[in-house]
Amino acid sequence: MLKYNIIVIGTSAGGVEALTYLVKHLPPDLNAAVIIVLHVSSHGTSVLPRILSRAGNLPVSHAQDGEAIVHGRIYVAPPDYHLLVEQGYLRLARGAKENHCRPAIDPLFRSAARTYGQRVIAVLLTGLLDDGTSGLIAVKMRRGVAIVQNPDDALYPDMPRNAIENVEDIDQILPLSDIPSTLVALVNTPMEVQPENPVPSKMEFETEIAQLNLEAVENEGNRPGKPSTFGCPDCGGILWEIEEGNLLRFRCRTGHAFSAKTLLATQSDKLEDALWIALRALEEKASLSRRMASRMEARNQTLAAQRFKEEIDSARECSAIIREALLKVNPNTGVN
Repeated sequence: MLKYNIIVIGTSAGGVEALTYLVKHLPPDLNAAVIIVLHVSSHGTSVLPRILSRAGNLPVSHAQDGEAIVHGRIYVAPPDYHLLVEQGYLRLARGAKENHCRPAIDPLFRSAARTYGQRVIAVLLTGLLDDGTSGLIAVKMRRGVAIVQNPDDALYPDMPRNAIENVEDIDQILPLSDIPSTLVALVNTPMEVQPENPVPSKMEFETEIAQLNLEAVENEGNRPGKPSTFGCPDCGGILWEIEEGNLLRFRCRTGHAFSAKTLLATQSDKLEDALWIALRALEEKASLSRRMASRMEARNQTLAAQRFKEEIDSARECSAIIREALLKVNPNTGVN
């Protein structure tokens, strides 16, 4: 008799508080494995296992590559690694970032759906932007259960809200306080077995490319989506456009993946970077022109000195325009 026994959880901003509450209210005899991705800096040290160990009754540790999946344990993605679910064990991979994150939520959800199908419960908690939405779509395609924190209850409602807007058949939208008891009830209730949907080729491809599988990277004929007119902000390659229901996503040849919202936010960051570079170049041009004008004046080369002074004025005018643009950039959208 099949039961739900693989719980995958994704969260970002506000996630430490949410996970602490959730873990605190899980029983020590939970007959399922809990696998967590929290967005963390690639260059930092994660102390999340220590925090969750103190908060709850289940053993918590950073996942190890090849580690067996054991019920009654909590596994946390370490910094700078995607955490993937294989049959009976966990895999750490340093494939390309997804939604500008590694670890990212979508690869975890997607790989769990591919491997365990109906036995998966996916939980999406508080966070910014929309990592996790594509992964929830994959879970539902394989007849797993999708649970989303109520946006009104989340410290940062973006991730739950985007999932609700784009995943058509979310099973439950709950306040954080109701999620632990719901998980326990699902784990302890025999599931209604349904004919399993086969693993789509797109899901296979995207799980393999998260591991930087060479065959997937070089795959031309079966690459999902169609070439777009956009370049990858991370590596400059062509982005393929992928539609999943209401969700629009992009992935480049080497595996960098973006939702439309994350791509827009990343392009905004790149635009600001370009403006700062332009401002620096103009300031340097004005400084060099000023020095050259002084040298020409010292040599009584009046016409040459005047030309350099005109260069100074031109650089100042352009600098003023860029400064004004930088002051007006909206940090959320990158536009005025």
